[in-house]
Amino acid sequence: MEKLQISLAAARVNAELTQSQVAEIMNVDRSTIRRWEKNKKVPNFDEIKKLSEVYHIPIDCIFFGKRTR
Repeated sequence: MEKLQISLAAARVNAELTQSQVAEIMNVDRSTIRRWEKNKKVPNFDEIKKLSEVYHIPIDCIFFGKRTR
């Protein structure tokens, strides 16, 4: 069974947060959140852990770009 994967943008919207709110929580610029959501930049592991907590989703459900098989 495959696990559900969710984009960072969808996770943020589901958490009812704006990019600005997440940026403040994460202590980064809003442009950083935008780049993460557009897969222009990948958060480091500590940032991924914190995003998982902020969005209330398991780390392994966060999806960064297209899946390959």
